[in-house]
Amino acid sequence: MDNEQKYSISKWEEPERIYADLKKLTSEPIWEINDDELKKVLEHFETKCAKSKAISTEAKNYIPGGVQHNLAFNYPFPIAIEKAEGAYMYDVDGNKYIDFLQAGGPTILGSNYPAIREEVKKHLDHCGPVTGLLHKAELDLAKEINKHMPAVEMFRMLGSGTEAVMASLRIARIATGKKRIIKIGGAYHGWSDQMVYGLKIPGSRQFLESHGIPGKCYSLTDEVRPNDLGMLESMLRINKLKGGTAAVILEPVGPESGTRPVSFNYNKEVRRLCDKYGALLIFDEVVTGFRLGLGGAQGYFGIEPDLTIFGKVIAGGYPAAGGVGGKKCYAGLMAAGVATGKHRAYVGGTLAANPLSSLAGYLTIQEIERTNACVKAGRAGEKLTAGLAQLINKYGLPYVTYCQGSIVHLECTGAMSFDYSSFSLVKSVLGILKNKAMVMERKESMERMGAAYMANGIVTLAGSRLYTSLADTDEVIEDALQRFDRVFSTVVRTEKGLRK
Repeated sequence: MDNEQKYSISKWEEPERIYADLKKLTSEPIWEINDDELKKVLEHFETKCAKSKAISTEAKNYIPGGVQHNLAFNYPFPIAIEKAEGAYMYDVDGNKYIDFLQAGGPTILGSNYPAIREEVKKHLDHCGPVTGLLHKAELDLAKEINKHMPAVEMFRMLGSGTEAVMASLRIARIATGKKRIIKIGGAYHGWSDQMVYGLKIPGSRQFLESHGIPGKCYSLTDEVRPNDLGMLESMLRINKLKGGTAAVILEPVGPESGTRPVSFNYNKEVRRLCDKYGALLIFDEVVTGFRLGLGGAQGYFGIEPDLTIFGKVIAGGYPAAGGVGGKKCYAGLMAAGVATGKHRAYVGGTLAANPLSSLAGYLTIQEIERTNACVKAGRAGEKLTAGLAQLINKYGLPYVTYCQGSIVHLECTGAMSFDYSSFSLVKSVLGILKNKAMVMERKESMERMGAAYMANGIVTLAGSRLYTSLADTDEVIEDALQRFDRVFSTVVRTEKGLRK
């Protein structure tokens, strides 16, 4: 059975065209909805989303920023959701939305999938959500993962992808006896101190998001340009003089879920370089694991990473979605039990691998296999992308759209498409300082476009990424494209967003 039958991506697009189009997009002024349309959008939120506004306004008095998760930030204010079902969400004001957020990616079957929900209800009636002791579902989930990803010989479930990344770096340092970690610029590997470095924009190092973190925390973290094997090998060579690299960690479809795509052979070459320099290869499959296909990105690209990070789909949209797995010689270095006295990576989490989440994850993977959900969601993503491309051409817009199966990208401003990667700290800093105002202007425009989509009944991730699911039928995609058509018809060229 070939990749087209097992994975959501029917054909991998090499990144040259995408990067060329993104460069053209960011060289032009911002194209966004016109002032009259923006006024209508804001009026929509004021009149049609009044209950959401009241909740989000009061929430600011009790919750930092007014929301508990970054995905909930929306311009002009967060929308409070009351019901999620399949391809749709409904807010407290009764508005219906096509859901291309899908909780940030975990609900590949669609939101609140009935078959999983009913089994979870039975489990809650019989056992409850947590016991603190062993449950068979933990074993079932680990075996199910190994069945589809043979390189994951052992699996430890944790509370989140952030925790899984922390564990993987400890494992890598114990296994190799080395300390330095190389990440790909722009990638997101959770919010632990050493990984809040080079987020969103390559080359940004600690100068965008690393507030409240002492500089020493990322003194052993290095950042290289996406899709640049030469820079990666140079860093590995430099690190060899500093005691060596413990691991290279990456998102296999490119940083930030493919926002910066890589060539098909990139991961294969990174594997070769890791072997050459004695570093472990860590695949962060929080998004791609069981979304790209049952074999994950490692199956699609034919690569065996040493360690794999899981999240999102691993619990089927239920909480405590995280974990790390890999070859026994590495995954076995995590502590099991109390005070073993052995040289092990200490990890913990009272609610990690709780019976409810373990069972939901196990059942979800089985249901994905039964329904061929990844392939069907991928077809929906490709249909959506093709339709968006036609609309972009129809209105003569400089926008860029592409997908990795069910992970769809729609870049309207290119706010996150800049790159300041350099071995020189001074060059990176100067690039960021020179262009920060322009980047922020484009980010604000991206948020306005996201608001326009939502006012037209489409929920996206920050207005620039969309996740499709098994629930996205042809009718859902056609309906969505008509809504995008309405938004694009109001877009005009401005004089904003250029380098000063």
